[in-house]
Amino acid sequence: MADKEVSGPNASIRMDEDVEASKEHFSSDQSIQQGTLDPALNAALVRKQDYRIIPLAAGIYLLCYLDRSNIGNAKVLNATTHDDLLSETNMTNYEFTIALMVFLIAYALFEVPSNYFLKKMRPSRWIAFLMLSWGAITMGLAGTHNYASVTVVRFLLGVFEAGLFPGLVYYLTFWYRTEERSIRVAAILASATLAGAFGGAIAYGVGHMNQTQGMSAWRWLFLLEGLPSVISSVFVWFFLPDYPETASWLSTEEKDLAAHRLAEQGSHGGSKSLTWAEAKETLLEWRLWAHYCIYFGISAPFSSLSLFTPSITAGLGYENLEAQLMTVPPYAVAYVVTLAVSWSADRHNARALHSAVFSAIGAAGFIASAALPPTMYTQRYGCLIVAASGAFACIPPLLGWLSSNLHTTAAIGLAIALNISMGAPGQIVGVWIYKADEAKKGYPTGHWVNAGLLLFVSVGCVLMHFYYVWRNKMARQSGTPLFKY
Repeated sequence: MADKEVSGPNASIRMDEDVEASKEHFSSDQSIQQGTLDPALNAALVRKQDYRIIPLAAGIYLLCYLDRSNIGNAKVLNATTHDDLLSETNMTNYEFTIALMVFLIAYALFEVPSNYFLKKMRPSRWIAFLMLSWGAITMGLAGTHNYASVTVVRFLLGVFEAGLFPGLVYYLTFWYRTEERSIRVAAILASATLAGAFGGAIAYGVGHMNQTQGMSAWRWLFLLEGLPSVISSVFVWFFLPDYPETASWLSTEEKDLAAHRLAEQGSHGGSKSLTWAEAKETLLEWRLWAHYCIYFGISAPFSSLSLFTPSITAGLGYENLEAQLMTVPPYAVAYVVTLAVSWSADRHNARALHSAVFSAIGAAGFIASAALPPTMYTQRYGCLIVAASGAFACIPPLLGWLSSNLHTTAAIGLAIALNISMGAPGQIVGVWIYKADEAKKGYPTGHWVNAGLLLFVSVGCVLMHFYYVWRNKMARQSGTPLFKY
């Protein structure tokens, strides 16, 4: 399928003036041969960008995810000796859930404005500021002593972590074409599964530090996992590249090639800010809201697994520090599956169907977990691995699918932020469905809800796929640009 920018019924493709200027002086014998990009030069530039951007962006998100999800480890860490978070702060399970929820409320409120500041202040500066802030706040959790202080600090953590993931997805549009984004979003998002694996392993080790220097292990956990974000923010400030046109490590020819590659498919550092007309057009486009609703469906499984996997494994017959260690395999498998699915979705330009298939697989894992007898620990643990792999794997293709079907490059930042903000209510659902009093029953409510939402995602992807197929059939008759599915 041809790579063209999608236009809505009343929209036309709008080029940035700086891109047009760069295309005028771009030499045909450097990267364009008869109107097409030279494959060798294009591949070399993408590899060069990958080396500089993707490992750093994935590392940033790993630290972010580690700092947001470690409260799940703190809840059960050394619980048998009553040195856990809930015991020392006198919090009930209900109050713990409220503390999780306020984080997500802040997350929903501050995602959209954060993407505005990312463009206004430059990505490196804004992301470094966010890292410094959330790292310091995570360390501050070590000093909390009651429900109120935990809740307030978690809200502040949500304020500063809110902008990172939509910001990174938006940031990739400055560097990559639509067909190149899903696998790179996956490389970043998959670091969340690594964070889940590392988080369990780190919590297992830190658990042995209980009462070292008079502090419980969960306090050490927040201190030791918040510190790397604070230190790393300095490196992000200096080493995260902002835009291709300002990258000192790209030659003039490579900058020209980058501009031409993204002329119709990407965002640009020097492009104009989003206008009210473009914002209105983005807000009123019903098909984009269909994308947002689908993302809502995947957000509850993503959130609940992030926060309750230690509790779920504890309910599978594993105790104390062993429960922390057993959170590692589900995330490790999900990491590999997520990368493989996203690579295939990009390669075959079939993001909707990949998301549909793997959300259905995740749903099957949750259904089996809910239906099996609570005492079948080994079988239910295997189902948890399947469920986690399916739930995580369909997220990057969904985000790549959305960003490749937007009206204009100026609307990408707003649409991505709105999409992920719509996921916040889904994540709020996720914090309530794994009820503490259902641990001995195997958490059936949580598993059934997640299964239902993943089936909703699967059906939604299929319906939108066929809608785009129909629209493309109509578009070929009128000569308008095509949608991607």
